[in-house]
Amino acid sequence: MGRGKISIKRIDNTSSRQVTFSKRRKGLLKKAKELAILCDAEVGLVVFSSTGRLYEFASSSMKSTIARYNRTKEENIQEVNPVTSQVKLWQREVEVLREQLLNLQFNHRKLLGEELSGLGLENLQVLESQLEMSLRSVRKKKEEVFTDAIQELNKKGYQVHVDNVELQKKVAVLSKENLELQKKAQQIKSDDHSPVVFSNRLAVAIPTAGTLNEPVQLQLAQPFVIS
Repeated sequence: MGRGKISIKRIDNTSSRQVTFSKRRKGLLKKAKELAILCDAEVGLVVFSSTGRLYEFASSSMKSTIARYNRTKEENIQEVNPVTSQVKLWQREVEVLREQLLNLQFNHRKLLGEELSGLGLENLQVLESQLEMSLRSVRKKKEEVFTDAIQELNKKGYQVHVDNVELQKKVAVLSKENLELQKKAQQIKSDDHSPVVFSNRLAVAIPTAGTLNEPVQLQLAQPFVIS
């Protein structure tokens, strides 16, 4: 004798409803497992009882299955309405960035020594290690900056020394040229003031008004010197 056909509607009797739920839940989970094995399908099954108890089955991972479901659903929505999908995508991106910002602000306050009341010994030790690593990095960077600055100053000092030596050479050359010019000037001055000797100069007596009728006498004068 075969079973009677069951009417698909809510079972009013609590005991019967609970028994039916238990039997069909086990059968549903069994069929889901068989479907995943036989057909190489990714299956995720979630069941909540009337009392709120959770029953689930996932062929791989429930988290990855749900993530795949969300991605596929969003892709389907994008094909239907790309504008709405783009808006939702940006909204989700904004939420992720906001959460990252809050985490960064919280970690920053901890590094500043604020809001430490809720941290345990292990968390405080981790924070201390992070601060020590940061301090070592800062000191290393400071030493690199100082080393680069010293090297740059040494280069500039060496260049100033080289320029100073060149200037001293030029000053020495100019001093030598100036000394030679002074010697030449003194020689020229000495030559300009050297005495000139004139000899056998003819002396002429110029007659005055009272001696116009007297004869003019010409004679050789004695040599003289013009300095």
